[in-house]
Amino acid sequence: MKGPAVQRPTVCAVLACSALLLMTACASEPDRDTADPSTPEEVTVQAGSATSVHVMWDRATDNKAVTAYEVYQKGAKVKTVAAGRRMIDIDRLDPSTGYSFTVRARDAAGNLSAPSKAAPVTTPAPTPDDRKAPSEPVKLRGRADGDSAVSLSWGRAADDIGVTSYDIYQEDSRIHSVSGAAATARVTGLRPGTVYSFTVRARDAAENSSKDSNTLDLTTASGPDGGPSTAPTALRAKARTEEGERGIDLEWTPPEAGGEIREHQLYLNGKLVTMIVWGADPPKGKATYRFTVNEPAGTRYSIKLRAKLPDGKWGDFSAQRTVVTG
Repeated sequence: MKGPAVQRPTVCAVLACSALLLMTACASEPDRDTADPSTPEEVTVQAGSATSVHVMWDRATDNKAVTAYEVYQKGAKVKTVAAGRRMIDIDRLDPSTGYSFTVRARDAAGNLSAPSKAAPVTTPAPTPDDRKAPSEPVKLRGRADGDSAVSLSWGRAADDIGVTSYDIYQEDSRIHSVSGAAATARVTGLRPGTVYSFTVRARDAAENSSKDSNTLDLTTASGPDGGPSTAPTALRAKARTEEGERGIDLEWTPPEAGGEIREHQLYLNGKLVTMIVWGADPPKGKATYRFTVNEPAGTRYSIKLRAKLPDGKWGDFSAQRTVVTG
């Protein structure tokens, strides 16, 4: 009895299957990104103290997206930062020593740009016995430069040995530094239509920092698709103590958003702590609010607000205010 006949595929069928598999594999493989980002430009380095420097650079570009920046000291990588940042502090350096830094941009595929031009810097001599902080900078003023930058200027601080740098703070975060010989700064990378609160501190070679300068509120211009700012304005905060009870009094102007503003969110030290809600008759013009605090005297509070708009969305944050309870 004969068994079933074995059917063998023809050579043409085998070749056709191989060709089909090859085409499928080729079609499913994504295009590999081999393009390097552009080289970061305008790299600058400022000595912040005898043992630290502040490195800054301009944004690089890529055919897809820059995902990180790498900072090098004489060819050795010392820091990596996310693409949204274009400045970094380098610590644990030696006093009275020359250094040279370069920056490279990196994309998601791991492609690296060419190194930037080297930016040299020399850290100052140490001052281990210097315990006196500089005086605070005075008369901080400035203006918005379009929708993503501001220009600042201030009166110089004094120090018994010498101011090595001025640090620019936005709310409670240091975002920029310039030489102690400077009295101006341009801060870039900001968001359109946003309120920013700036202060400046002076620092000496022993890392002593001054008190804050006066606070300056600046609002960047709206972007192409943006409307007027929806942030509360003219926020004032004052600490009070009555019969042993500590509290804070607030006053501000709600945003003009085409309707009544009935609710605000109150943030302390970056956290939402309460809702301020009015009933049938929200205040016209200035609004006020008083609340108590339980922390000990001398506690520092950072305060900001945002309003619930008539369309149900939350608006922009107000400028931040800082108070210390008595």
